[in-house]
This record gives sequence, C-alpha cells and structure tokens, in this order.
Amino acid sequence: MPLSPPPPTPLPLIDIIIPAHNEARSIGPVLADIPRDWVREVIVVDNASTDDTATPARAGGATVLREDRPGYGFACLRGMAHCYARPAPEQPAIIVFLDGDYSDYPEQLPELVRPILEDGVDLVIGSRALGQREPGAMLPQQIFGNWLATTLLRRLYGARFTDLGPFRAIRADALRRLDMQDQTYGWTVEMQLKAAKQGLRCAEVPVRYRRRIGVSKVSGTVKGTLGAGYKILWTIFRYARG
Repeated sequence: MPLSPPPPTPLPLIDIIIPAHNEARSIGPVLADIPRDWVREVIVVDNASTDDTATPARAGGATVLREDRPGYGFACLRGMAHCYARPAPEQPAIIVFLDGDYSDYPEQLPELVRPILEDGVDLVIGSRALGQREPGAMLPQQIFGNWLATTLLRRLYGARFTDLGPFRAIRADALRRLDMQDQTYGWTVEMQLKAAKQGLRCAEVPVRYRRRIGVSKVSGTVKGTLGAGYKILWTIFRYARG
C-alpha cells in the first residue's frame, strides 16, 4: 500500500462506514489499506451476511455491527445510528462511506476528504468516471446507468455529478440534515439529489477503481441490475415531484 500523506493537525474526527454483505474474502484487504492515522473509527456493518464477514472485520480492527435487514441503505443507516449515538463532543465531523468489496482504493481517503478540510465543501463524491478504471471493473450496464442517472440529476436538479460512486465523504451535520430514508439501491442517488436540493457545496475527486473480489450482488446478476436501475430512477423522479 502506498504511504498516505500525514494528516493535518488538528484533524477533525473522521469515521468510516463500510456496508458489507458476504465480504469475508475482501474485507481484510479493505481494512488493511485504510490510512488509520486519518480515521478515528472504522465501522463494518455486517448486512445479513451468510458467510463469516464479521471475523476478518474484527481481526482488521473494525467495529462490527450486525444489520439483519438486507439492503445497502439499511446498512448505511445502521452505521449512521452508531455514529450519532455518541455523546455530542465525540460525534464525527466527517463520515466516509466505502464499499467492502475492495474495488475502491481506501488509501485515497486523504484525497477524498481534502475538499472538505481545505475548501469548505460539504459532500465529496469519488468519481470513477473521472479516475482510472481497471478494464472490466465496471460493466457496460453500470457505465450506462451512471450516465443516465447523472444526466437526470443535472436536468432535474441542476446537480453536476459524473458518478454515483459509493466512495464518498460528507460532513456529519450535513448528512443529518439530508434525512436519508432509502433502504436499498437508491441510497447513493438520494444523497446526491437531496444535497443538490438543499444547496450543499458538492465536489468530485477522481478515484481509481478495480475489479472487485467476488461477484457483485447488483451488477453481477440480471435481477440485481434491473432492481437497482428501477430503484435509482424511481428515487430520482420521486423527489423531483416534491
């Protein structure tokens, strides 16, 4: 793993939430590559896994929470509830979301949070469209779906994003104001469209992306692809009516 730059002093409290469904093979490498001097707590939400995701997660130094309701949004909400249950002085200033499949590069966390620390940004999306992708890391349906969703976000909400990438950082107070509701596939797009509607300061940084370990639960199956596509589009049009 490349050495990360030293964190600024003082560094605000940064916590990471990692939703993980059957990621026993990948969660260890993910945790090993997180620059720990930048992070206060790493939270792995074991989302209805039927494998032993929790064991390597604990071995890697993460706080492991169990969420038995399957769904990406359910897992993220469970992690957020853990963060917000802390006493006020101990609540994180920034929350980072990161997938547990090792497709992202966790060592890029300093690049992801820098616009928040230095430029007063509220939400930063790690854009795979702007960064370097390993061949085959994103399937054609993912590339098209991201293009369609971000095009609709621009036309309906004036939001200029290039990706719905899962690797993202947000100020914790801004995240609370978004009142996130989605429990499954619409989570990422809900965050971005609500950020646009509320006038949050948003930015993107290029991130690298590689083939995940294991088979995707979304793009790796026809059912997952259709379900995710429907939910993302439904979410975009639902909030446009509000």
